[in-house]
Amino acid sequence: MNWFMLALVGRDQTGIVARITQALYAAGATLGEASMIRLGGNFTMMLMVRHAGNAAALSALVQPIAKAMGLTFHIDPINGELHRHEQPNVGISVHGADRAGIVARVTSLLNDSGVNILNLDSDVGGSEAQPIYVMRIEGQTTRSIEELNQVLAPLVSEGIRIHVDELDAMVG
Repeated sequence: MNWFMLALVGRDQTGIVARITQALYAAGATLGEASMIRLGGNFTMMLMVRHAGNAAALSALVQPIAKAMGLTFHIDPINGELHRHEQPNVGISVHGADRAGIVARVTSLLNDSGVNILNLDSDVGGSEAQPIYVMRIEGQTTRSIEELNQVLAPLVSEGIRIHVDELDAMVG
């Protein structure tokens, strides 16, 4: 059995997950980890798929559904390293006026201080006249909460609200 990363993108509509996962199940494939999200009226999902065939065989399973639903997809062979990833020990929430470069500035400061970003999701709230950017980050670091607050202080002084929390990953 081979592992693949299947990525699909398209207009959000009912049935995407059900139709894709049913076709994979019917073909004897199994799923590992998955990420699925709606972004601005679009839907995207990434699935770790374990399948006996090659990428072309997996593509043949997905293609008819993708075509019927107006989705694009991409398949890559991967190592299926389940249960071998770092657990986040820090959570960071960011709220501020939406402006160019906010993601780059926050993530660059965190990267420069040794934070490995494991998960990041964001949203735009407020109104078109006064948009607010909201970002939630989970990461792995050896730094203390106080040190991270010092690293992010320049952004706080610009009016961006940042809250850093220690995460206690419960394993087992």
